[in-house]
Amino acid sequence: MEYFENALRLEDYRKLRESVGWLNFNEEQTARALCRSLYTILVVSEGQAVGMGRLIGDGVYDTIVDVVVAPDYQKAGIGTQIMNRLLAYIEENTPAGGRTSVQLIAEKGKEGFYKTLGFQEIPNAHCGSGMRKIFRK
Repeated sequence: MEYFENALRLEDYRKLRESVGWLNFNEEQTARALCRSLYTILVVSEGQAVGMGRLIGDGVYDTIVDVVVAPDYQKAGIGTQIMNRLLAYIEENTPAGGRTSVQLIAEKGKEGFYKTLGFQEIPNAHCGSGMRKIFRK
């Protein structure tokens, strides 16, 4: 398994999303989003993309998105490696005396995985419910 930083290509992104049954976004919109990522991880095995993760944000509020491991490669620790690398990037780039708030939206049933990495479900004692709004054209 090889892990590459900031090497995620549009075709790998779309293929990996499809592999887990996620819908793809418009190609132009996706290309623009990939260019605006703060940091990405691409996992390759035998020349094939088998995992990815992206970090978006501004360094104060960062969001982890698109954490995907192809079905044939799941349960092998790849997702944990992706997350550890994304979180290490955040830790390295949080200045002394600073604070970075990191959030994500877990796929239903995957909350336990993220809890093992220190994430807390919301709502909790300090946060209300996470919310989102989707625009379609």
